[in-house]
Amino acid sequence: MNNATHSHASRIFASNRYRVFLGKPVNPKPAPRLLPIILAIPLILGTAAAARAEGSSCSLSRAAATWTFTDSGTVIGVGPRVAFGRFTLDASGKLLNGVATSSLNGAIADETFYGTYTVNSDCTGTISIEVFSGDTELFAVSADMLFDDRMHRLNGIFTSIVTPGGVSLPSAIAVEARRQ
Repeated sequence: MNNATHSHASRIFASNRYRVFLGKPVNPKPAPRLLPIILAIPLILGTAAAARAEGSSCSLSRAAATWTFTDSGTVIGVGPRVAFGRFTLDASGKLLNGVATSSLNGAIADETFYGTYTVNSDCTGTISIEVFSGDTELFAVSADMLFDDRMHRLNGIFTSIVTPGGVSLPSAIAVEARRQ
């Protein structure tokens, strides 16, 4: 190392009590007035992260909205089913004002439905509804569902279809819905 480099290095790293940078002493201990600020930074960052995590979890109140949907698949032994419509989820777990037009094996029906739903913090949930055509109950449906983390879309699958007479109809029907 030449003398110029050595002189510069000694100006940067000098005394036992203070570091020296370019001829000016630098105290290695933070100023007492900065200590509360330095100690508060992890608390502030932790609180902000918790608020973000809480805000991104799914809930009944975040699901509350009007939704449009389509479903399609097969009722085993009966035939294909397709439908489209809309419904409202309220913040207390009720599914209200459901209306749809459906086709089951080619038979077209105007449907109304209502029921309940659940939402877990991991964005999974369930729906249980009763479906009518006019005043006639057609069937009861249960479905498992999954919301996206923004709660703007949900996907689901029918887990059971039961007729008013108690007959269980096996099915393979998927549901897609979008918040309006």
